[in-house]
Amino acid sequence: MPGKMDEPQFGARDYLVYEDERVTYSAFARAVEHFAKALQDTYGIQKGDRVAVVMRNYPQWPVPFFAALSIGAIATPMNSWWTGDELEYGLKDSGAKVAVIAPQIMDRIRDSLPNLPDLKSIIIARGESECDPRVTTLDSIVGPTSSWAGLAQIGLPDVDLGPDDDATIMYTSGTTGRPKGALATHRAIIANMLNSLSCQMRMLLRRGETPPEPAPNAQNATLLALPFFHA
Repeated sequence: MPGKMDEPQFGARDYLVYEDERVTYSAFARAVEHFAKALQDTYGIQKGDRVAVVMRNYPQWPVPFFAALSIGAIATPMNSWWTGDELEYGLKDSGAKVAVIAPQIMDRIRDSLPNLPDLKSIIIARGESECDPRVTTLDSIVGPTSSWAGLAQIGLPDVDLGPDDDATIMYTSGTTGRPKGALATHRAIIANMLNSLSCQMRMLLRRGETPPEPAPNAQNATLLALPFFHA
């Protein structure tokens, strides 16, 4: 993957909106670049390592997700409603080296830390650090959302990344036992995105409707009700 990342086509437009916080495409790209570099240089994350993401739908959620993917690590979202026991299981089962979590999640896993030797670092988003050498904050790496636009454009780390490399581990609902981690490749994720777009067009055509023309000057928005960790 080339280290240089082109400026987003609509970089000045809002990408994420959460209450009174707004993050543009360009600002988000800068945060991803800086966090990807930190994962490699500060936390020693290499291709194939698992990076867990456990928090509600905050603007910070996609930063570790895309940063992990960009350096060949396996992004591992987990259910932010899981109990402490369930979170301990997921973190241990996945072998996550780094977990980016919300403060509430820290409260649930604090007693489990002695049982998670593979978990080398915990990064708390939207919260304060703790008196533990393994714990720091996301703000200390990329700052709050309001400062992302001021981060320098440093590009993504140069990584040999192929379409059939593992990209994500998503956990099943666990209705018949413990949840199971399901692997997906970069190719599978892109194929699913294209398939979703094709399905939308197909539904319009089946109803006899004409698919809408591209409207590059329109600012569309999606109110997302599903949690980011959902498949």
